[in-house]
Amino acid sequence: MGRDLLRRRGGAAAAVLALVAPVAVGSPAAAASTPGVPLNAVVVWDANAQTAIWDIAGQQPAQVSGRSFAMVSGAVYDAVNAIAGTPYQPYLVAPRSRGFESTDAAVGAAAHRVLQTLFPAQQQRLQAQYEQWLGRIPDGRAKRGGIAIGEQTAAAMIVARHDDGAFGDQLWTVGTGPGQWRPTPPGFGNAGAWFADLKPFLIPDPAAFRTAGPPALTSRAYARDVNEIQRIGAATSTVRTADQTEAARWWHDRRSPSWEIKRQIATSQRLDVLQTARLFAMVDITGTDAAVACNDDRDNWSFWRPITAIQLADTDGNPHTTVDPDWTPLLVTPPQPDHPSGNTCGTGARMAANRLFFGTDRIPFSAYSVDTGTRRHFHSFSQATAEVVEARIWGGIHFRSADVNGARLGEAVAEYIARHHFQPLRQGEDGG
Repeated sequence: MGRDLLRRRGGAAAAVLALVAPVAVGSPAAAASTPGVPLNAVVVWDANAQTAIWDIAGQQPAQVSGRSFAMVSGAVYDAVNAIAGTPYQPYLVAPRSRGFESTDAAVGAAAHRVLQTLFPAQQQRLQAQYEQWLGRIPDGRAKRGGIAIGEQTAAAMIVARHDDGAFGDQLWTVGTGPGQWRPTPPGFGNAGAWFADLKPFLIPDPAAFRTAGPPALTSRAYARDVNEIQRIGAATSTVRTADQTEAARWWHDRRSPSWEIKRQIATSQRLDVLQTARLFAMVDITGTDAAVACNDDRDNWSFWRPITAIQLADTDGNPHTTVDPDWTPLLVTPPQPDHPSGNTCGTGARMAANRLFFGTDRIPFSAYSVDTGTRRHFHSFSQATAEVVEARIWGGIHFRSADVNGARLGEAVAEYIARHHFQPLRQGEDGG
């Protein structure tokens, strides 16, 4: 089921593809940066953002770090888009530009200012990094103009995200009845509920992406979900293969593979700075808004996790499930309700955003996991989404219905954003 998930998109998704004005894959999209600075500034500062967000601040899970990436990417995109003459819809603002401003200076200024605001404890390190970057750019009007534009787009982003509901003290509702979520061993945590109330970046109403929810406890569909994960997702499973175990752990890596994937794709497809900025903003903002809608949906259903369901299967009223009070999953269960899966929501959204940007599903990429010490390879965006659907089952932490509905939710968010935002404003951009 999961492997065929993205093959069944139908006419609505095809219409979105036509609206997105896709970038030609492999097009010789110009050099990565200005003369004398042969690096793609957007790729460089995305890697710098990862250092600040993950390597030092350790923001996790991926949805939390995703908000920070989205803030950086959105500000960078607006700066680059403005200097290019605003060929695409701005995210927030399009500062006045004469077109001579240094894009590299603008990218550095926008990213630095957002990161400095998010992580004041890193101010000295970030300032040194920024000054080193600016030192590579010749002094003059272009440099000063680029800095000014980057500062303006960063300021707009910072104002827009002020008091957006991040890092609140909300808790998930704890239930005691059959099907109701409650904290799970070993940590019995209850965390991340604030994300359900986070102000979205672009979608108008998270509830508009509501899923059909988990199957009824007494249904055969629910029994199939339970029996499948009880068999293959157990810590002691004898039917899960070594590759499935690796995939489960790889997709569970708190250091999200999506960060490396977007930089790798931008490089392999030879995107110029403007197209890289547009891609990163689309992917990061789409992924974060999908996480908001996903957690809003989780809060609505508040469904129990597999470990609870299997250990209390004698209370579900379903004759086709079997209780096992000692059952434990391969992976440690995260401290949120089951439905829908946050990882498949986010991965489904980001992979769909990539597909819609390029106008094709078949672009190869890979990513490395520190947790497993392995690199996994994919020949298409849909293959990655299909694998994460399975991986959360192999890990024993999400029912199939939660995974499939999560991926569908993420894809719906991506299609909404691609249809309404980041569109060309000039005839001929990206062939549109």
